Amino acid sequence: MDESLVQTKSFEFALSIIRLYKKLQARQEFVLSSQLLKSGTRIGVNVEEATTGKPQSFLSSMTAAAKDARETRYWLKLLQESRLADIDVSNEIQQLEELIALFHHLLS
Repeated sequence: MDESLVQTKSFEFALSIIRLYKKLQARQEFVLSSQLLKSGTRIGVNVEEATTGKPQSFLSSMTAAAKDARETRYWLKLLQESRLADIDVSNEIQQLEELIALFHHLLS
C-alpha cells in the first residue's frame, strides 16, 4: 500500500472537516465543531509525521492517526445522531471509514 494514498486521503478529509466546521459555526454549534476540527485535522498531521522516514516514528504516528480517526468518527456519529445542527455528515463518515480501513491495513 502506498503511503501517499493515506496522505492524500487524510488531507482531503481534513479539508472536508474544515468545510463542515464552518457550516457548524454558522449554525452556532461551537462545542462539537471544535472537537471535530481538532481530531479531524490531527489525523493528517500524524500521517505527515509518519512519513519522516524513521520506522519508529512511522508506527507511533500512524497509530496516533488511527486513534484520532476513531475519535473523529465518534464526534461525527454524535453529531449525526443528535441532529444538533441538522447537517448531513454521511459523506464525512464514509471518507473516515475508508481512512480507518487504510490504517488497519497499514498497521496489521
